[in-house]
Amino acid sequence: MDESDFHPNVGRRTGSHVMEYQDLGVAPVVSAQANSTPLGGCTLSEGVITAMGNAARSHVDLDQLWRAAGGFLAEVTGSEDACPVTGAAAGMAIAVAATVAGTDALRVQRLPDPGDQPNEIVLQKGHSISYGGAPITQMIALGGGRTVEVGAVNETLRSHVASAVTSKTAALVYVTSRTHAVHRKGVPLAELVAIGRDHGVPVIVDAAGESDLRRWVASGADLVIYSGPKMLGAPTSGFICGNSGLVAACRAQYAGIARPMKVGKENLLGLLQAVREYTAVPEEKRAAAQHERMTRLAARLDKLPGLSAHVTQDDSGRLIHRVLLNVDPASAGRNAADLAGEMTAGVPSIYMRDFKLHLGQLEVDPRALSPDGEEAVVRRLEELLLGHSGARTDVQAAR
Repeated sequence: MDESDFHPNVGRRTGSHVMEYQDLGVAPVVSAQANSTPLGGCTLSEGVITAMGNAARSHVDLDQLWRAAGGFLAEVTGSEDACPVTGAAAGMAIAVAATVAGTDALRVQRLPDPGDQPNEIVLQKGHSISYGGAPITQMIALGGGRTVEVGAVNETLRSHVASAVTSKTAALVYVTSRTHAVHRKGVPLAELVAIGRDHGVPVIVDAAGESDLRRWVASGADLVIYSGPKMLGAPTSGFICGNSGLVAACRAQYAGIARPMKVGKENLLGLLQAVREYTAVPEEKRAAAQHERMTRLAARLDKLPGLSAHVTQDDSGRLIHRVLLNVDPASAGRNAADLAGEMTAGVPSIYMRDFKLHLGQLEVDPRALSPDGEEAVVRRLEELLLGHSGARTDVQAAR
């Protein structure tokens, strides 16, 4: 036994065993549905893990670190400044709080009570999403806002938004996600920004899962929120970027409602390393490699009974390529919903992307899928659809 056997902060022997999920009776899962918060966000690169480990080994002035991180993220996004947050939901609460309370210390500490400040947040009804079960309206309320939903889910006109803006309006909110928000016959961001400019009201954009780190700031939005895990490969984290005055107001909320949402030094350095790695690879190059990988996978899965597989691009136009599986219940012996359930029920538990389940379709998203995870997906589908396991199949022989 030597001094290294003791943790310096608690003075007791640490032992050689490092805690793992299995110690708690929890098994890791395979995510073929992308970087999903309910499945733990994303797996991290060795560079990100090393950066987090390095951050954990020393103390630092967090205010200084936050500001330096903001400068780094501002440069990457082409914005005036940026503020780290724990994720997109926290970012929405903090961004709203910034528009309601500003940097006034008393108002900041009274939130979510807005007092006599304007606090209405105009939101298209089709953008009234949920953050993994927590409604965006609740995040707005945490920041002292009162949501004013306008239009209908299947149609919102510019006049709906413009007529909802009054002296009580604090901000307009736009959600970019085409997976969760409805954009068909909605008010596009360019028009929302124009309305905001006409009335002197800031525009907040939830760009949580977007791949382009400069487009949304360049749109003229005043505050843009990104998630760390969804596209960037970062630990639980995110950031708000945009107008320097409003970003300063976002930072001010750490003396108020943002206190329980603070980002630790480990996650923050992990976020910055992830952003550095992400921006080092051109998006087109990343997409081409992804397309090639999914093309190979689709060819393997297309040979299985009951499946028709081909590569498809994300509906929003983002450079994300997935394998789309059309499930024929007659040939597969089960429908898409049952197949997804069987994939999840096995060991390891495999989660497919199921946003098109109502169409009888499942998807394999490569963003959270390691090569081992990809093999697990193929192996499980072979077991379920070929009716056996362990034997060398024609699909395996054809590799």
